[in-house]
This record gives sequence, structure tokens and C-alpha cells, in this order.
Amino acid sequence: MSLWNFETMGVLLCFEDELPSARRLAQAADMTVVPVERHRFPDGEIKLRLPAALPAQVVVLRSLNDPNEKLLELLLVAQTARRLGASHLTLVAPYLAYMRQDIAFMPGEAISQRIVGSFLAGLFDAVITVDPHLHRVTSLQQAVPAAHAIALSAAPLLSDWIAARRPRALLIGPDEESAQWIAIAAARHGFDHAVCRKLRHGDRSVAVELPAMAVVGRQVVVLDDVASTGHTVARAAQQLLAAGAASVDVAVTHALFSGDALQVMQDAGVNEVWSTDCVAHPSNVVSMAGTLAAALAELQKTLTRA
Repeated sequence: MSLWNFETMGVLLCFEDELPSARRLAQAADMTVVPVERHRFPDGEIKLRLPAALPAQVVVLRSLNDPNEKLLELLLVAQTARRLGASHLTLVAPYLAYMRQDIAFMPGEAISQRIVGSFLAGLFDAVITVDPHLHRVTSLQQAVPAAHAIALSAAPLLSDWIAARRPRALLIGPDEESAQWIAIAAARHGFDHAVCRKLRHGDRSVAVELPAMAVVGRQVVVLDDVASTGHTVARAAQQLLAAGAASVDVAVTHALFSGDALQVMQDAGVNEVWSTDCVAHPSNVVSMAGTLAAALAELQKTLTRA
């Protein structure tokens, strides 16, 4: 690995698959991007290599879609970075996995939010994420008890994107959990808005009840924090179009879009699909680099004052 000059700029560690996102963040935050070298052995084990020496403050970028192996990577990175000189580690995880299971719904279930949150808090002094999927907790700090747990929202930037393309849009949330993001996005540009009611029968089986609001002739944008299988959005789109909506577009923070999710939505009549770059996907149209860089700058001010 090349020798890096860390004297004038902060260090942003990343992995090769996230280099484009890392470069956007580094440019916005005036940091040096340092890719972590990664090797996979024939038996599946991985080996990571960091610079031989690191400054006291280091930022690690790792969005936690497809999270299982990435969590192991973070364990190896964090402990190695400490050994190489880092005394303060910040994790920027634009998408934060394992947040939905915040209680045991049936006896014996692992409460993954608490377990993964505590795991990350044990590795990092600060965790910054975007629109975490929190249900029964009121703050990211409860889920990730790090010294600094910072939750940002993409709703304002998604609202700006929608306003430029559908200035009279009606914003619809596909379920009750989306109400918080719908409210933020709607308030920014004065959009009409409402929220559907969702009944989930399984990962790919959902029923959606439309809100009591006229949609005839309206350009509807379904907005949510995350879309994975696309089935909830598809059900909402089908019913909105059947109720007379002129068009249905989709805007999400986290474009997980597993399997045939895009096709499922398109088959349901969805027109455009827009997302942020929290999870790399062809639908990305909104960059979170500036928002994340501002959060890092505020964190630095806090640390300097401490």
C-alpha cells in the first residue's frame, strides 16, 4: 500500500466497492480517501490491510446493505485502526442494517437492533447514518449507544428533487412508519400528503389501504425510507392508479431493491424511481455527500470543544 500524507487532511477509510461514494464524501469533507486492501482466501476467510500508521481521528465509510460480511469487516478494520494509532473512530454508515427487529415478536427471537447496535458502539466512538429504520425507539442513541449517534434525513433533498420535477405532487407514504419522512418532505415545499395503512402477511405478501384523500388526476410520489422487495410500493401504486392518479413515481432513501423489485414496481405501473446514493444503485439521483460532510464537520466541532 502506498504511503499517505495525513498531516493536512482527515482520513476516510473505505472499500473498493464504495470508492465512488467515498470520493464524493471526501471532496465535500476535505478528506483523503484511503481504500482498505481486501483479500479473500480460498476457504472464504478475508484479510484486510490498512496503512501502516494512522492519525488519531479516522472516519470509516461502510454502507450496511448486504450487511453480514460487512459487519465482520468493520470488526477487523476498527480493531486494526486502533492498533495503528487511531484513538477516535467514526463510522459513516449511510444505510444501517438490522434496525427493524427491535423487540422479540416471538419467544426466543434475537433482538438484532440491540445486539448489532451495541456491537457497533463497542467499535466506534461515533456513528452517523441516514434515515435509520427505527420503530419503537425515539432516538438512534437508544439503538446504537455510541458516544455520538447521529441520524440524518434524506427527506429534504428528496423533496427538493421532487419539487423540481413534480411541483404539484401529492406525497403518499406506503405505510404508517413512513409518516415521519413524509411530514418532513411535505413541509419543505408545501406538498399535499397522506399515509397508507399496511397489513403485512409475509415478506412478499402485503395489503395496502389508501388514505381517505382524492387522488384523481394527481401526480403521486410514493416516498419512503427504504424499499427492498418492492411489493408494498407496488400494491400502493396499483391502487392509486386504479383510484384515478395521473401517475405514480417512487422516491426512497435506501434503494435495497432485492431480486426483481424494480420489475415488480414497473409492472404495477410505477413511472420513475428515484433514490439517494446511500446504497449504490442505478436509480441514485440524490447525493448525500454534502449532508454527511456537514455532520462530520459538526462532530469535529463537538470533539474540539470537549
